[in-house]
Amino acid sequence: MGSNGSKRQAADHYTLLGLSDLREAATPEQIRKAYLKSALKYHPDKLTFLILAEQSEAARKAKKEEIDTHFKKIVAAYEVLSDPVQRGNYDSGRIYSSSSSGGHTSTDSSTSTPTEDHHHQHQRHDVDDEIPSDCAPGDFFKVFGPAFERNARWSAKKPVPGLGNERTPMEEVDKFYEFWYSFKSSRDFTGTYQYKRDREWAMRQEYIRIRRLADNAYGKDPRILRRKEEEKAEKERKKMEKKMRKEAEARAAEEERRRREEEEKRAAEVALEQKKVKEGERKLLKKERSRFRTLSVGLHGLEKDDVERLCTWFDFEKLRNVCERIEDGKDEGLMDRLAKIVSEIKREEDENKKSSTQQQTQNENESNGNVNGSVKEERPWGKEEIELLRKGMMKFPKGTPRRWEVVSEYIGTGRSVEEVLKAMKTVLLKKPDDSKAFDSFLEKRKPSKSIDSPLTTRIEVEGVSMSSTSTSTSRPPPNDQKSASGSTSSSSEQDDVWSVEQERALIQAMKTVPKELSGGARWERIAAAVPEKTANQCKKKFALLKENLRSKKSSA
Repeated sequence: MGSNGSKRQAADHYTLLGLSDLREAATPEQIRKAYLKSALKYHPDKLTFLILAEQSEAARKAKKEEIDTHFKKIVAAYEVLSDPVQRGNYDSGRIYSSSSSGGHTSTDSSTSTPTEDHHHQHQRHDVDDEIPSDCAPGDFFKVFGPAFERNARWSAKKPVPGLGNERTPMEEVDKFYEFWYSFKSSRDFTGTYQYKRDREWAMRQEYIRIRRLADNAYGKDPRILRRKEEEKAEKERKKMEKKMRKEAEARAAEEERRRREEEEKRAAEVALEQKKVKEGERKLLKKERSRFRTLSVGLHGLEKDDVERLCTWFDFEKLRNVCERIEDGKDEGLMDRLAKIVSEIKREEDENKKSSTQQQTQNENESNGNVNGSVKEERPWGKEEIELLRKGMMKFPKGTPRRWEVVSEYIGTGRSVEEVLKAMKTVLLKKPDDSKAFDSFLEKRKPSKSIDSPLTTRIEVEGVSMSSTSTSTSRPPPNDQKSASGSTSSSSEQDDVWSVEQERALIQAMKTVPKELSGGARWERIAAAVPEKTANQCKKKFALLKENLRSKKSSA
């Protein structure tokens, strides 16, 4: 019994009750049954035969003490393991009292010294809190597997996932490390530390220890390392593909840019060449037309308008052939053919003019609603509507979506789109009757009030100064002006006086004489149309009328 006694002395509570295979996994019912079994087996009354088997009285006394001590240890083990708090402290690897009075736990370290406690307390040696930090590449599961198994008993959450092996799916591996990184410990340090802050410190150290275990394993796990290498290779592959794709796109864009530049360059060269050709043809045609106009001076039967018609009708080749024949004197039948061509041109012009007139009449009839004999009355446009139409066209310029519908809604008088379009063409773009413009201007012109002065009796009529002896707007007839010139000053004043007939003749001549004529020739022709006025007088009068109209507009 000596050797067996020493083994039982060194054994822990689970071994004393025969639960060394279950240990922390043993349930309270299993602990109770194991205790009853061990108590029945090692009760001193059941082992009396061992005491009697001894030869001497001293040996029998020593055997009895040994049996009693072992039984007391069994009772003390059951008392610790049957109490949840004491069992939690015991499982946490703390120091417990095993006094001879029944094995009650004592946590009051202030009443005993370490030397005294060494005799009646025992330290569990099965609690291994060591954390592996490194391992060989092929020994990962051998080194870290048992470490996780040892610490799995402290988990408050069950079941605890296992470390697995090389063939474990990565989903399970991720769940394994997720469990240990969110580990909740069930270790209790109440029986070890008296103060709360010490117990909290011990719990923090416990979580630091578990976190270090998970970190060390995660850094050495060949499955995690293999996945990192694969992710790195995939990332590099995608990066390379992206780089190659960008380079290909850049090359394609550069090629497209060069192609467009070449096409634009070729198109510009072709356009320039065509422009040069057209410019050359235009110059040649202009030269031939000028040549034909010069040669046509000596031709009889061709008027100036006929010459212009032929210049417009003939192209360069035909015009050159005609000029060459005229220069060579081979004009037999040429004049007849030219006259025939002129007649044909005039006939086509008349037909075109007639067709245009008919088309215009037809459009006016259609716009006025005279279709199939039905007459549609149109509502006249008032001044306010015309002003709104003008503002709407300015507010909604070309390019506005549904422009005419928007303008019609802007007017707001129920005008349709057709009415708005017709009014735009007829009302806004209608030109006033120029023949009566100056008459209306003279009728609207009012004389300003005269100011009696001993020095002068001048009156101002629409910004024009005239010398008069009364406020009447009548002017002396031209014969009186001519006979009244007695001196240089009186003569110049009478030259500046214009009659109504002369002003009308000036306005009409300004409209009739084309602006294409040179300045001097144009004013000579205008002066020829105005009786008893020179070109300089007409020019001055026109400038004066123009200035009066501008001042009138600015004052309005």
